[in-house]
Amino acid sequence: MASVTLEIPVELNEKMKHFPDLNWSAIARQAFMQKLRDLEFLAGFKAESELTQADALALGRKINASAAKKYLKRRKS
Repeated sequence: MASVTLEIPVELNEKMKHFPDLNWSAIARQAFMQKLRDLEFLAGFKAESELTQADALALGRKINASAAKKYLKRRKS
């Protein structure tokens, strides 16, 4: 198995020290694997998509605007 050295902020290290029984290496491996699965899914999704980057940005803006309207409507209620 290959080794990886990570630098983490002091604050994060202090919080991790509160849970010394956890296997932080295993947790990091799980996080890496999940991120890789997410990226592979997105790469496959992107490869099959016919949307251009401009189309995707326009769609994202429409979704954001719709979500904002919905949020504001709920907030007023």
